[in-house]
Amino acid sequence: MPDSSRNQVPPAALFGAAVLVVGSLLVVGLARLTGYQPMQPDTSAIVEAKDVRFEDRADGAVLVYSSPQNRLVDTLEPGTNGFVRGVLRGLVRERRADRIGSTPPFRLTHWANGRLSLDDPSTGRHVDLEVFGATNSGAFADILNATDRPGG
Repeated sequence: MPDSSRNQVPPAALFGAAVLVVGSLLVVGLARLTGYQPMQPDTSAIVEAKDVRFEDRADGAVLVYSSPQNRLVDTLEPGTNGFVRGVLRGLVRERRADRIGSTPPFRLTHWANGRLSLDDPSTGRHVDLEVFGATNSGAFADILNATDRPGG
């Protein structure tokens, strides 16, 4: 007969796992009962906010227009700006689900505390861009700065 004691989990490990599970459930329950909300970023004044609209071009480029002037301010060439494209893909997916077209602009905001955010007023979605790192949020900062350049 094989020795079945080698296949058993030690009682101390089972007790430890049970303590972790019960402890986690107690902490979550306490948080819900007390109305705990995770930390939100500090409120800050708006330094600059621009409404921008994005349009796909047949060759894979993304055209960036300032709104409401509908002036072309930037062109994201095919194969570039993967982060910008990824963020937009997620926001556009939600717009499609809500049957909202591409006409309503997005709001790109630079805050006094250095944060940068992209909002979709049509769906209420908000993306804090700085959490993705300086390089990624910098791609949106470039778009924000492009809206200020004359003729482009």
